[in-house]
Amino acid sequence: MTDDVHPGRSAVRVGFRCDAGVTCGVGHLVRCVALAEELDARGIEVVFLGEVCGSEWARAQLRERGYALVPAPPEPAALAVLAGRLGLGAVVLDSYHLPPETGATLRAAGLTVLAIVDGDPLGQEADLYLDQNLGADQRPFHRSRERLAGARYVLLRDSVRRRGRAPSDEPVPHVLCFFGGTDGAGVAPAWARALRETGRPFRGTVISPVPFEAGDPITVIPPTDRLPELMAGADLVVTAAGSAIWELLYLGVPTALSWVADNQLIGYEELVGRGVAAGLGRAADAAAVGVLARLLADPAAREEQGGRGRGLVDGRGRERVADALLAIV
Repeated sequence: MTDDVHPGRSAVRVGFRCDAGVTCGVGHLVRCVALAEELDARGIEVVFLGEVCGSEWARAQLRERGYALVPAPPEPAALAVLAGRLGLGAVVLDSYHLPPETGATLRAAGLTVLAIVDGDPLGQEADLYLDQNLGADQRPFHRSRERLAGARYVLLRDSVRRRGRAPSDEPVPHVLCFFGGTDGAGVAPAWARALRETGRPFRGTVISPVPFEAGDPITVIPPTDRLPELMAGADLVVTAAGSAIWELLYLGVPTALSWVADNQLIGYEELVGRGVAAGLGRAADAAAVGVLARLLADPAAREEQGGRGRGLVDGRGRERVADALLAIV
């Protein structure tokens, strides 16, 4: 990448410091891609700084959009030097594993910093914070700078925003089951078994990066760009309380939630507590099988629950975030 401004492009460049892989999942990358799409549509050049490993699907999200991926040094000072060499005016930080002084170092180098957080900012200093989690606007935040908080600021990709709900018209419900782009916790086989143990008729699609034999009536497929289409066409989705839940709320798809990481628990409790998702608990045990059986047997209850979630996410969050960021760059 050179320092020449492309014809028709803004002089502002924005870097996204995030990683994706088996250990950290792909949720950070997905929500950064959504904001990058918004900035890109406004004529602003974007570049990703970090590492994408162990997920061809995640790498394709950048490659297919033409977004450069530049390896990022771990030291904050070296990252600031890289940002200067790339001509960045702002950097978006979205990671649980960055040194806590990263934001302060970038700001001292004259860069505007947006930190995407999930509750705790983990010591990062920023000019602007984003916490898109449901109920975040009601929780205390001990930082003096501006925070964009709550579902009004959910970042959704183009592939989700342009899609409407289209549930199947088959006599048995179609269940979609997935756990992020990598299923780093390896829980997909257990939840496939739980679905079969309900004894209820259904047709299942399980997305897993590691093939396994689930048995009828379940088909196992690898991570796919067809996920928004599959979500929109599902009668029930079984997943974890990660970043995909915002896409499901936007589409109004009935959802049964588990959690696979401790940082997902606050979102799980908020969503289940509001009645916009069914709670399965953490384990695919007998109690979870009972919840799934009730949902499979009662289409009216499923749709009522999906309807409560519809409208919480209006799809314009990324526009609001882009407006706020560009106002301070």
